[in-house]
Amino acid sequence: MTATAPASSPTARPDEPWSLHEDRALPADPATRPVARMIHRATRDLPLVAMHGHVPVEWFADDSSFGDPAQLLVVPDHYLVRLLASQGARIEQLGVPPLPGVPGITAEADPREVWRRFCAGWPLFRGTPTRFWLETELVEVFGVTKRPSAATADAIYDQVQAAIDDPAFRPRALLDRFRIEVISTTDPAESTLADHARLTADGLGHRVLPTFRPDALLAVDRPDWRDLLARLGVAVGTDVEHYPGYLEALRMQRARFKAAGARASDHGLIGTSTTPLPDAEAARIFTAAVRGQVTAAEAEAFAGHMLFQMAAMAAEDGLVMQIHPGVLRDHDPATAAAFGPDRGYDIPVATEFTRSLRPLLAAFGRHPGFRTILFTTDESVYSRELAPLAGVYPGVRLGAPWWFLDAPDAMRRFRETVTETAGFVNTSGFVDDTRAFVSIPARHDLARRIDAGYLARLVVEHRLDLGEAMETAADLAYHLPLLAYEAR
Repeated sequence: MTATAPASSPTARPDEPWSLHEDRALPADPATRPVARMIHRATRDLPLVAMHGHVPVEWFADDSSFGDPAQLLVVPDHYLVRLLASQGARIEQLGVPPLPGVPGITAEADPREVWRRFCAGWPLFRGTPTRFWLETELVEVFGVTKRPSAATADAIYDQVQAAIDDPAFRPRALLDRFRIEVISTTDPAESTLADHARLTADGLGHRVLPTFRPDALLAVDRPDWRDLLARLGVAVGTDVEHYPGYLEALRMQRARFKAAGARASDHGLIGTSTTPLPDAEAARIFTAAVRGQVTAAEAEAFAGHMLFQMAAMAAEDGLVMQIHPGVLRDHDPATAAAFGPDRGYDIPVATEFTRSLRPLLAAFGRHPGFRTILFTTDESVYSRELAPLAGVYPGVRLGAPWWFLDAPDAMRRFRETVTETAGFVNTSGFVDDTRAFVSIPARHDLARRIDAGYLARLVVEHRLDLGEAMETAADLAYHLPLLAYEAR
């Protein structure tokens, strides 16, 4: 079954000229919109600071062609894939390859056919942030003037392919075109950082930064944990078979990441517990994990303990600690077994922060060398827990809406629920959290438009003057992300 528009829906007229309204996503209220327009214009051309992303570092290191439109815009975008899958498309039809050795599944090898399926499903994206990003990319980056549809798919494909084939459309050149001042990749803790070393040698080490991601090494009940542990040992050249050596290896890798330009670590375990264990108990659980005998309860306790240990290391080395829990990864076991992680089947769960983070914040929340940025996919905790935490602990900043909450209305709700308690200054500014490189400018522009609308309302209600609103908009778009991720 191929995802298409519902049969009862009127199809868009594909031959109509396609352009984007200058005021898209700005407030509809006629008193507020002109003010929002002025505020947005003040931030529209500011550089982009993309400090929480998942664009593969090898794209910048190799600086090679993106290949074809399907590989660039469809296959790696789990937002896009998941919605088409919800309407019956099989993800292998969208070009997503199965894991090696999986029988009976063959990915669509013709990128043009993948593109046709995407264009035929274009009406499915109405009202979603994916639609905003995609249409901005197609119109502003590729100059497309026809709406995607089954009838226009091939013509659009050819136009996008011509742009991709241009040497000016290589990853490094796009850093300049997109005005990306700095971008962080997310790298496994056991990484050798060889690609980042190549970038440093080429003079880009200050612009493409690594981020330390230790999640897989902290989850001691993962089936591949012992293999990853062995890789960590190779990377650092030390014994990691015992708990003290494991801690020291993580500390050594953090130092290497920081020397390579890293400003942050990234933590996305499902839970938020930060309760430390006695050293003897932590060592016992670690030894059980090395032997393959750890229980689920022990692994959960060890993960919370290690999150506390990561905070202790952060207070020492100054890497900003990004915490974004509350997602049940790979909800569909069959899809995970066939295609691996990050295929759109990660589903949010309710998350608690106040009690769980208390041990960590009691120890480090006021430490001058510590900073954490808290993210969530559970917006019910914004005003109840996260804003109050960010509004009192010097070491806490509140991260922008991300992943399931980066739609226009969710962004507005974020500002409305957190500003009263946390203000603007205790937030991180916008982070795009994406591996879809070409969508980065569109995502930042949407955030700037939503913030412009929110600030314009404060101006119209005489709660801010226009100068203050413009200054705040620039802070949210540019200055606060730099400050939030400043290595301490």
